[in-house]
Amino acid sequence: MTRAQSEGGRCHWALPSQAGMVEYHDREWGVPVRDDRTQFEFLVLESAQAGLSWYTILRKRDGYRAAFADFDPERVARYTPARIERLLTNSAIVRNRAKIEAAIGNAKCFLAMQREYGSFSEWLWGFVDGRPVVNHWREPREVPATTPLSDTIAKELKQRGFRFLGSTVVYAHLQATGIVNDHLIGCFRHAALSH
Repeated sequence: MTRAQSEGGRCHWALPSQAGMVEYHDREWGVPVRDDRTQFEFLVLESAQAGLSWYTILRKRDGYRAAFADFDPERVARYTPARIERLLTNSAIVRNRAKIEAAIGNAKCFLAMQREYGSFSEWLWGFVDGRPVVNHWREPREVPATTPLSDTIAKELKQRGFRFLGSTVVYAHLQATGIVNDHLIGCFRHAALSH
C-alpha cells in the first residue's frame, strides 16, 4: 500500500490537520488551468512560496487576493513605490520586498507575453502540445523537484525578465496548474485528471 493510499486515497501532503489543504488538493491542485488570470495568480503565489511551505501561502491566499488586485496583472503592473511600502506593512501577505517587487515586475512581463502570444497560458501549454504530462509516481520520494521541462521554462522566463521563478518554483507551478499531473497513482485524483 502506498502512502497516498494509507492517507485516505490522497497525496501524502494533503493533511487534514492543515486547514484548507485537503480541499485545495481535491478541487484545485493538478486541474488544468487555461485561464490567464488564474495562471498569474499561481505565478504570484508560487513565487511568494520560495523558501516557505505551501501551507503558509495557502493560509495567506485571501490576503494576496486583496493585496494584489484579485490577481489582475494590469493593475498589479501599475503598483507604485508607495504601494510597495504599504504592502510591506501588510501582515496578510509575506512581507518580503524582493518578492513583492518581483510580483509587480512579473506582472509587467506577463502582460508583455500576452501581447506577444495572445495568451500566457497558451504559450505555457505550448511546451506540452496542449496536453498534460501524466506521471505515474507510486511514492512521494519519486516526485522530482525539477525536470528538464521546468528547467527550460524557467530559463525562458528569466530571459524575459521574470524573477523568483527558478526551476523548482516553475515545476510547482506546472503541478498546481495541471500542466503536469503529479498526483500519486494511489490518489483518487490521478485517474480523474488523466483523461
